Amino acid sequence: MRRLITLSAATAASALFLAGCGAGGGSDAEVGQESEEGVTTLTVGVSPVPHGTILEFVNENLAEEAGLSLEIVSYDDYALPNRALVDGELDANYFQHLPYFESESESQGYELAHFDGVHIEPFALYSNEYDDVADLPDGAQIGINNDPSNQGRALDLLAEAGLITLDDSVDVVSATVGDVVDNPKNLEFIEADAASLARTLDDVDASVINGNYAIEAGLSPTEDGLLVESGEDNPYANFLAVRAGDETNEAIVTLDELLHSEEVRQFIEETWADGAVIPAF
Repeated sequence: MRRLITLSAATAASALFLAGCGAGGGSDAEVGQESEEGVTTLTVGVSPVPHGTILEFVNENLAEEAGLSLEIVSYDDYALPNRALVDGELDANYFQHLPYFESESESQGYELAHFDGVHIEPFALYSNEYDDVADLPDGAQIGINNDPSNQGRALDLLAEAGLITLDDSVDVVSATVGDVVDNPKNLEFIEADAASLARTLDDVDASVINGNYAIEAGLSPTEDGLLVESGEDNPYANFLAVRAGDETNEAIVTLDELLHSEEVRQFIEETWADGAVIPAF
């Protein structure tokens, strides 16, 4: 069964308008390269962990029988994989969730489509100084993502714990530090690039860190996190994205089916038994 979600009509219209203005439209690039043996090679951009790890499992254990071979390209910068996809350097990418996807597509004019979520990486609040949120001092410095599509997610984690209150007229997904209406501990938010939050944990009292960067830093949300985001009804599942028009390509559809296989579910659950990565299907 094909699993596909495309941009909403409003977002798609915005993307098409921006693309027409030269803001980053689609590419005429063909999908994959087929060998004489009938094996299609797909080039897929990923964040190294867990996306790259999951795709390596697929490539080594499932792809050949399905007539695929994967060339996996890792990126540390969230801004690069969608640009590379639009430019035709990639056939697909696997690194992002829906809020980021929609934000990038709308602001950059990308004409993209995506499939259903494969996994969730719960956000967590980490500290090298404190073992409990109750111990955070008045005026504590809290590292937080400066990316709009993830900042609201981090703030929501703090709000769910009662550390702050957000303006209830604002959609949590798009909330920013400016939407904090009550801050009883006078927390000071230090906005930073997601990739730097784990590296600078010693410089603040605590940081809300993206799941993939926490994993790379050897942090476990359930073992090290002071607060951990719930995986239930979580809107931040990561998925396979492609150029608009490529979503019906047979090789791409096959890859998405492999990512939603029982073998991948079991691999995720066994590899990240601590809950750092959770299947979304």
